[in-house]
Amino acid sequence: MADLKERIAKRCAKEFKHGDFINLGIGLPTMVADYLPDDVMVTCHSENGFAGIDEVVSHPDDLDVDIINSGGTYVKALPRAKYFDTAESFGLVRGGHVKATVLGAMEVAKNGDLANWIVPGKKVAGMGGAMDLCVGCPEVIITMLHTQKGMHKIKEACTLPLTAEKCVTKIITEMAVMEVRPEGIVVTELHPDYTKEEVQEATGVELIWDENLKPYNED
Repeated sequence: MADLKERIAKRCAKEFKHGDFINLGIGLPTMVADYLPDDVMVTCHSENGFAGIDEVVSHPDDLDVDIINSGGTYVKALPRAKYFDTAESFGLVRGGHVKATVLGAMEVAKNGDLANWIVPGKKVAGMGGAMDLCVGCPEVIITMLHTQKGMHKIKEACTLPLTAEKCVTKIITEMAVMEVRPEGIVVTELHPDYTKEEVQEATGVELIWDENLKPYNED
């Protein structure tokens, strides 16, 4: 499973270009910072109050106890990092200054609805900044494993409480890259480990296959 999450993070890192200002959610999305190309300057925002997240700390010698991301994970900071209070942080999000947010998901609906914050009856961390990010960012990219214990996560309609309506623009899983368009979920890239039939079987909606379908490239 770790290898599949790494695949997703590597592919997602290719979505951004020089100068982009983006947000990385907790969990799998934080891995994206580890794979951003060295020759592309992308600035990662964290709701808890800084811009300039680098990779997750992997060695104790690199740990600074004062630098964590919004999920409480120790991370490195780039030399150009800027720190600010929560009000300014959410002002950037709500003002539309963050180009894209990368989030995880429990469910994504055919129309782009997102459920990623609570399972009724279970103890969870709560909404966090996801609601603001989904509304304030022009692009909402979902990175997740395609299914949960074999159960569909991409559905006709979400059954869990929504984070936001019609906000998702792109979904990246270990199987494929998909865009949410007015006509439905359109597959633009297919990983060579899977067939069209396998991806469709793992999805709870009828997929549309882009006429210019490309191979999924994580390298």
